[in-house]
Amino acid sequence: MNLLHSVAKWYFTRALSRIEHVTSHPIETQEAMFRYLIFQGKGTEIGKTYNFDKVATIDDFKQRMPVQDYDSLKPYIERVMKGEQNLLWSSPISWFAKSSGTTSDKSKFIPVSKEALDDCHYQGGRDLLATYLKHHPESKLFSGKALVMGGSNQVNQLNEHTKYGDVSAVMMQNMPLFGQMVKTPKLSIALMSEWEEKIEKMAEHTVNQNVTHIAGVPTWTIVLIRRLFEMKGTDNLRDIWPNLELYIHGGVSFRPYREQFKQLIRGEGMNYVETYNASEGFFAFQDRPDADDMLLMSDYGIFYEFIPSEEMEEINPRTLTWGEVEVGKNYAVVITTNCGLWRYKLGDTIRFTTLFPHRIQISGRVKHFINAFGEEVIVDNSDEAIGSACKATGAVMKEYTACPVYMEGTGKGGHEWIIEFEQAPADIELFTKELDSSLQGLNSDYEAKRHKDMALVLPKIHVAPNGTFYEWMRRQGKLGGQHKVPRLSNERKYLEEILSTMNSL
Repeated sequence: MNLLHSVAKWYFTRALSRIEHVTSHPIETQEAMFRYLIFQGKGTEIGKTYNFDKVATIDDFKQRMPVQDYDSLKPYIERVMKGEQNLLWSSPISWFAKSSGTTSDKSKFIPVSKEALDDCHYQGGRDLLATYLKHHPESKLFSGKALVMGGSNQVNQLNEHTKYGDVSAVMMQNMPLFGQMVKTPKLSIALMSEWEEKIEKMAEHTVNQNVTHIAGVPTWTIVLIRRLFEMKGTDNLRDIWPNLELYIHGGVSFRPYREQFKQLIRGEGMNYVETYNASEGFFAFQDRPDADDMLLMSDYGIFYEFIPSEEMEEINPRTLTWGEVEVGKNYAVVITTNCGLWRYKLGDTIRFTTLFPHRIQISGRVKHFINAFGEEVIVDNSDEAIGSACKATGAVMKEYTACPVYMEGTGKGGHEWIIEFEQAPADIELFTKELDSSLQGLNSDYEAKRHKDMALVLPKIHVAPNGTFYEWMRRQGKLGGQHKVPRLSNERKYLEEILSTMNSL
């Protein structure tokens, strides 16, 4: 493994000069991406429909093609899934990443081209590792195995033309040889669809291996760690994997989980790197140790546009390019990609923390917010507020969700929370006040509505028994890495379901 480690370090660090160049020249790189994508799309059905052959500038593109969502591209996607080609993208597409649903569908199916795998998903992983090795030249990362916590990975054959699974399954099935050499568990376990059995098999397969780094969503990584603790009779993951040095996480904010991981993995030299990736592509990764932002990459076969927050609900909103965005403002992300998503509204909101290089933070989901009374609370607000309340009261949060309490009769509105704690606060009333105070400090609209209880009263918090959220997700058939607890919702559906689960335990 020493030779493999040396070769791997040489291979990955070759990427550094390219990363430095494209991050120093993002506007020029994005213009090149735009020209490449339009050229590839000219001969496709969607390209002919929107006259890509007459598109010479980015403004031409914006004028000819409106912003899309999954529902507007769905007719094309369904035809490609039946075997038609050259509809959305010029090269053949036979793989689809199954992702959680839209407003009208339980699931959505994102086309995955060879270009998207090679130039986006895999390239993002290579660049992340290259940057990590730059900051940690003493690393022994490739002297051991990478534990990949995929989701419900079963690959399904839809028809003779098409296969689908979650994006981690698609990546595993097409992974280059080197990736297969350093990854654990073996593919037959990684592709298991029954999540509870899979956790057991993963624990049995990896407990005696030399795992040096982990990649996965925090929720399901914690489930595996706890099973490993039961098997080995310990409460520190370093007792099981002493050479563990890196956890690569993404999908949800790590802020509420940070304290949990400090307790689960104790000892010097543990590092954490955040990524921004999804079924639609790999977008950004944390490029600075101990930073809380990520480097947005401009050369992964994706052309980006950004919708200002005040125009997110417009039918055909104004969009900005890399040279027009500002630090500190919220934007919805629109992508045109090398898998045939054209001006596709991703559903996430971000804000830029630096320009040149362009670094971002994920501030929430377009649909995950509470704005029942004009308070405009986003996930970034709730994550930070709950973290502050935990710090002030010595609590450690596992999961949470929140929604509005709507006004009835002469009653006032409010927010209702369900929180499952790893370590509950001694005084829930103090925790509630700290949470409320922190939210007011973070969000002036919420503060205004809370002023003297004029519109909103103090939040109502339910402390959920251990295992509540896991059981709710199991009943929903949503165990696995691609599924996440909805943090905020403007409707009461999720909270009512979780309350019902809580009361049945």
